[in-house]
Amino acid sequence: QVRLVESGGDSVQAGGSLRLSCVVSGNIDSNTCMGWFRQVSEKDREEREGLAAVNSDGRDSTYYSASVKGRFTISKGNTKQTLYLQMIDLKPEDTGTYFCAGDLRGPWYDGNSPYWGQGTQVTVSS
Repeated sequence: QVRLVESGGDSVQAGGSLRLSCVVSGNIDSNTCMGWFRQVSEKDREEREGLAAVNSDGRDSTYYSASVKGRFTISKGNTKQTLYLQMIDLKPEDTGTYFCAGDLRGPWYDGNSPYWGQGTQVTVSS
């Protein structure tokens, strides 16, 4: 059984930084595209915004949404069983529940994945 567990969410002031972690366990190919998504409303699960992804294509190519490019950095741990999201210069509009996803298929920002974590809350106050 595949399990993804996020952590690192917190309440911070605007301009602050956070590092989110996602630990992956179970029978999942570590050489897949993994990403981070943000959900603003509990009711809008279908509206999760793709923030960043890393593709295990031998170069670990990374991709970012325009809203976070330059402020967020996605990376994998040495064992590839941990996914990170370093966030700097946080803004109130970054507030939301952050999810990691494994084995993304198709365009990464579509969030087409059978594997999701339970989410970690990030709150940014002005």
